[in-house]
Amino acid sequence: MSPRACPCRHLALALTLTLVTAMGCREPAETVFRYSTDASSRAGLTPLPDGVLTGNEAGAVVRLDRTGALVWRVALGREVATRPVVAGDSVIVGTVAGDLVRLALADGAERWRLTGEPPVLTPLVPAPDGASVYVVAPDGAVRSLAVDTGKVRWKTPAPKPDEAHLDAGRGLPSPVLVDGRLVVALGDVGLVALSTADGARVWRQEVRGILGLEVRGETLFASTRDKRVSALRTQDGAPLWEQSPAKDLTSPPSLALGLLWVGARVEDAPVLVGLSPEDGKEVARVGLPDVLTTHVAEAPGDVLLVPTHGRQGRLLALKQPTWERAFSLRTDTALRSRPVVLGEQVFVLGQDGRVLSWKLRPPEPERRP
Repeated sequence: MSPRACPCRHLALALTLTLVTAMGCREPAETVFRYSTDASSRAGLTPLPDGVLTGNEAGAVVRLDRTGALVWRVALGREVATRPVVAGDSVIVGTVAGDLVRLALADGAERWRLTGEPPVLTPLVPAPDGASVYVVAPDGAVRSLAVDTGKVRWKTPAPKPDEAHLDAGRGLPSPVLVDGRLVVALGDVGLVALSTADGARVWRQEVRGILGLEVRGETLFASTRDKRVSALRTQDGAPLWEQSPAKDLTSPPSLALGLLWVGARVEDAPVLVGLSPEDGKEVARVGLPDVLTTHVAEAPGDVLLVPTHGRQGRLLALKQPTWERAFSLRTDTALRSRPVVLGEQVFVLGQDGRVLSWKLRPPEPERRP
C-alpha cells in the first residue's frame, strides 16, 4: 500500500468529525483513508466502479481504489486543472500547457499525446459510446476528437472576442450532453447547442454569465451570476421558467433528492436553496457555515451531502425532508468539487490535493417515547 494512504478507524485531527445533532455515541461516519496527491488540486474526482481518478497542479494523474491504495500514477509535467474523463477503456486528460493525453484505464500506459493545443481549462466531455471526447478551448472553439486516434472529427470556430468577452485565463462552465447535442456556455454569446454529429449549431439562447449547467430528461437548468436560475427545453432552448432565489448565486445547479439546489449568499451569509425542478419555486433554504461553489450529492438514507469552500472545508450531511443537519465532517481544506458516492462510501477532494474517504452510516431513526 502506498505510504500516502492511511486507512484507519480513529478520526485524525485533520478529519475531525463534528456531531451536530444528538446521535448518542454512534459515529455517523468512519474514516476509510486519506491520501495526499502531493500537490494542491482543482481538478475534481472522477468516479470509477472501484475507486476514483484525479489530477493535481504538479501534473500527476492518480487512480485510487476504494481502500485508498494507489492503482497507478502518471506524471504529465504540467497542471491538470480539470478532472480526467473515462471513455471506454481509456482515460483522457488535459493540461494547462495544452497537452491532451490518452491513458489506459487499467494501468495508466500512454496511448497517444497531442501537444501545442489550447490550455485545457474547461472540463472535457466524453461521448456516451466512448468513441469521442469534446474539448472546449478558452476562446470558445469546440472540437470533437476520436478517442482511439486523437484525430479531429469536427471543429467549430471561436466566437468573436468582442461578442463573447471570454477570459482566456479561465475555464468555461462544464458543457453537458443531451439528445445528441453538446450544450456549451460561451460567455456573452450565451448558451449554444451543437450537434454531436458534425458540430452544427442547433440553437442558441442569450443566457449570459453562467455559473453552471445541469440536465434532467428534456430540461436544461442553468444558474447565472446575475441571480437567476433558469430552466430551458433541451430540444430548442425555449425558456420554461426563471427564478431569482437570491441576489448572489455562488454555485452551479445540481439535482439531488428530487430538488434543484444552488448555493447563494444572503446579506453575506452563505445559504443553500432548494427549488422545485418543475416551476423553480423555492421549497427549502438552509444556512451554511461556508459558501457552496460546486455541486451537492445524494447519499443512501435520503442524505444530501454539501461540500463547502472555507478553511474548515466542511462536508455537511442534511436529512430529508426537513433538511436539518445530521452531521458535519471537517477536512481543514476547501472543498471545490462534487463529492463522489459509491454505495455507503463517499470521497472528496480537498484544495490541498488530499483525497478523503469515509464510510457513511445512515442516521438512526428518531426514538419515540
